[in-house]
Amino acid sequence: MSQQGYVATPPYSQAQPGMGGYPTGFGAPPPQSHYGHYGAPAQPFAPQAAGMKFPKSRTYFRQSPQSPTSSAAPQPFQMSPPTPMGHAPLSPQGPQLPPLSACPPMAASPPVGVPPMVMPNCQPGSPLMGGGGFQPQAGPQGFPQQPGNRGLIVLQNFKCHCKCSILYWDHVCEQILSVALAVGSYGGQVPGSQMAGPPAGAFPGAFPGGAAQMAGPPQKKLDPDSIPSTTQVIEDDQVKRGGQLYTTNLRGQVPPFVTTSFSVQDQGNASPRFMRCTTYSFPCTSDLAKQCQVPLATIIKPLASVPKNETPLYIVNHGEAGPIRCNRCKAYMCPFMLFIDGGRRYQCGFCNCVNEVPVQYFQHLDHMGRRLDMYERPELSLGSYEFTATLDYCKNNKPPNPPAYIFVIDVSYNNIKSGLVKLICDELKTLLDQLPKEEGAEGSAIKVGFVTYNKILHFYNVKSALAQPQMMVVSDVAEMFVPLLDGFLVNFQESRAVINNLLEQIPDMFSDTNESETVFAPVIQAGVEALKAAECSGKLFIFHSSLPMAEAPGKLKNRDDRKLVNTEKEKTLFQAQRGIYEQLTKECVNQGCCVDLFLFPNQYVDLATMADVPAHTGGSVYKYSNFQVQVDGQHFLSDLRQDVKKSIGFDAMMRVRTSTGFRATDFYGAIYMNNTTDVEMAAVDCEKAVTVEFKHDDTLSEDVGALIQCALLYTSISGQRRLRVHNLSLACSSQLSDLYKSCETDALINFFAKSAYHAMLAQPVKVVREILVKQTAHMLACYRKNCASPSAASQLILPDAMKVFPVYMNSLLKTPALVGSAELSTDDRAFHRLSVMAMGVEESQVLFYPRLIPVHSMDVASEAVPSAVRCSEERLSDTGAFLLENGQCIFLWLGQACPPDIIQNFFNVPSLAHLGTDMSSLPELDNGHSKKLHSIICAISQQRSSSTKMVIVKQKDRSEMLFRQHLVEDKGLYGGASYMDFLCYVHREIRQLLT
Repeated sequence: MSQQGYVATPPYSQAQPGMGGYPTGFGAPPPQSHYGHYGAPAQPFAPQAAGMKFPKSRTYFRQSPQSPTSSAAPQPFQMSPPTPMGHAPLSPQGPQLPPLSACPPMAASPPVGVPPMVMPNCQPGSPLMGGGGFQPQAGPQGFPQQPGNRGLIVLQNFKCHCKCSILYWDHVCEQILSVALAVGSYGGQVPGSQMAGPPAGAFPGAFPGGAAQMAGPPQKKLDPDSIPSTTQVIEDDQVKRGGQLYTTNLRGQVPPFVTTSFSVQDQGNASPRFMRCTTYSFPCTSDLAKQCQVPLATIIKPLASVPKNETPLYIVNHGEAGPIRCNRCKAYMCPFMLFIDGGRRYQCGFCNCVNEVPVQYFQHLDHMGRRLDMYERPELSLGSYEFTATLDYCKNNKPPNPPAYIFVIDVSYNNIKSGLVKLICDELKTLLDQLPKEEGAEGSAIKVGFVTYNKILHFYNVKSALAQPQMMVVSDVAEMFVPLLDGFLVNFQESRAVINNLLEQIPDMFSDTNESETVFAPVIQAGVEALKAAECSGKLFIFHSSLPMAEAPGKLKNRDDRKLVNTEKEKTLFQAQRGIYEQLTKECVNQGCCVDLFLFPNQYVDLATMADVPAHTGGSVYKYSNFQVQVDGQHFLSDLRQDVKKSIGFDAMMRVRTSTGFRATDFYGAIYMNNTTDVEMAAVDCEKAVTVEFKHDDTLSEDVGALIQCALLYTSISGQRRLRVHNLSLACSSQLSDLYKSCETDALINFFAKSAYHAMLAQPVKVVREILVKQTAHMLACYRKNCASPSAASQLILPDAMKVFPVYMNSLLKTPALVGSAELSTDDRAFHRLSVMAMGVEESQVLFYPRLIPVHSMDVASEAVPSAVRCSEERLSDTGAFLLENGQCIFLWLGQACPPDIIQNFFNVPSLAHLGTDMSSLPELDNGHSKKLHSIICAISQQRSSSTKMVIVKQKDRSEMLFRQHLVEDKGLYGGASYMDFLCYVHREIRQLLT
């Protein structure tokens, strides 16, 4: 692009302090301590290889290459076809001019031949935009920054002859663009709605609002419809692949999106419900991996639920001999093993070692070299299956006992007064009938026990022979022990009468308590000791409400210091206080004791420390701030029911094996690691996912591909030791275009979120944000450099499979954990961080891009859920009603001019003014609109693994602030750029890298 003439810099073309909480322009090179492989210094871009493959489809953002001093009229230009394989371009690089008939005519195109506008008195380096002048500065990773980057404004959006999605961006006078940006993005009337937006500069992390005060005629606003739409991409995949049968018989096959409804038929590779990858085509060499910086990772949900219309996993029992394994690498028998020598030996697909086939396992081969019993043995024909484990896989070579559930209730003053203790006790009377059980079993084998506590602990003997339950008190919490063995853990069916009696008495026993201090670490210690005494694994359900400040091991102090936000010490806010909690984690993992924590805080509770044991034992954390039984009771009970009922495995250990050439290096999730290879989990349930990153240690072969085997050893809810195996084969390529073509955005953002949230514990949050943005720019710049057809440097070209990646990344940067705002509570930020660390791809996708569904215009006769719209304030209307769901909450937003008939149909009140401000539930009414709305909410809830809280929001009410936080395409309430601004910023970073 021409550097002639003087052009004032628009807001995003120079470093802006505070964008999304980033330092000046994200531009300073990061410090040497990086997280992961991909924080390393960028590799210089290699020249494009001759014969480079080009993907068939891309998204282009184009700028006219017109020079500011040129008097020639700007010419419309179009994409040249991909260069034929093995040949250099036949024409000079840059835009080619095919006949005008090659593309559809453009509507409302700008007049051709208009001379560029000149801004008077614009000198190089003049402080036009808050100091944003022309001083060249070093770009990131040592690339020089290109001065005078031009503004971008959308003019057209259409399809060209080569099926590329092209967005034309053109140069305009920077003064006019700045005004358009200020008016269109930051304040004033929002297109398509009558709602006034926040004033420019109202939020931290926004661009300076100086441009808005500059004189200039009103200009056409930037068109948000012309940048890639997540809702459109999701809808297109649903139309293309929804309702279809996805067979897993191909190597490196890219599955449908997690948002698409499809069925899976296992034909040799694990279902995407169990394993999803960031890309399904790995680069052959480590140099290619470093060059593109696309992380190579898989997200594994080993115990994921399988829909009823799909075949459940087969259980293979090889008797006392146990599963067949490779002698060298210990990989389990799977479809990747090659049988040779007439079936007497097999070659391991992972390490190539040749093994003898055990006599009892021998079978002849057919004319294709396949075993005759291939389709009769799940381990030879399926991607996922289970083995019954032998005593060699059990602790002390003894079969395990069935697990136990221990309910531990905080009976301090707050919980008694709020009615929480009575609510829990009443619910447990019926909930314990629904403990998880094996398929076909009459009842659950799980035993149950009960503890209450404040400063001291109370254990209960609920043996079936007793007429009344017996309480035993342990007041010496420094030396915790369990005062009884027989009668503490019992079968619910046998002791039902005694247990129900106890649950009736607990609220009355403590009704007069004034004790407000509590302990916490001794509570976990008591649970571990009880499971040790019973020689079983299990789970603690702890219901707790306050910072444990009583004199006891694990006493915590208030260390909430918001002044540390955006400083080097901010990371300490998310680090758990060590000592006894670290020791407890080890003890829990060794015993197979999982901890689920239900928190009901009214103030700071140091969630980072209290949730540390659950976060490393495969547990879950639930948080209900300022809990009120009437408002939050149903949400809590839904969470408790799902948590008790869900399928789960205990005392688990997972190992990920790979074929030669690459290996698993980093693991993220609700896990504990004592060494570099074994992932230990006290328990793993159907919702927990582990994200695994891979790195090269040799060259991969395109012919063989990359093989991954995940083996999970666990104890089932009936007390049976099992091995669950998932196998996946990926393609390998020496062409980067193949890698980008097979990327999965939803898996990528899951990886980036977890790796960033892990890095927050060791590096300043500000540095983590910088690395995320730099890596985003580097991945897209590498694609532009090595995979796209030759074209003007001013174009933004996105890979088709990653065209909405920027909106997800921008949403991640605005999450509570990363946004860096002192207005957000430290506990809320820590809670968000820990929640995401255990999420699968389905949960993280909807969290980072919530669904916004208009319900005022829904078709009552249709059974389908209405199509979602883009997650932006611009899509809202004063006269509308919208559902927004992110997997954790469902908001029903009501415009202030919402028609009375809609309000009447939904709530049975005449108008919006008659609605209370604290409504948390939706009445079920006998009319079409109400039934349809409930069916939509029901359909959403069935898609989500955890229960969702219902929040009703009226436009311009105080509660609307919480709703607006989830409109991820807009500027963040606590800092962070809008989608449009972030895209512009990434475009500039890419151009710096390419210069």
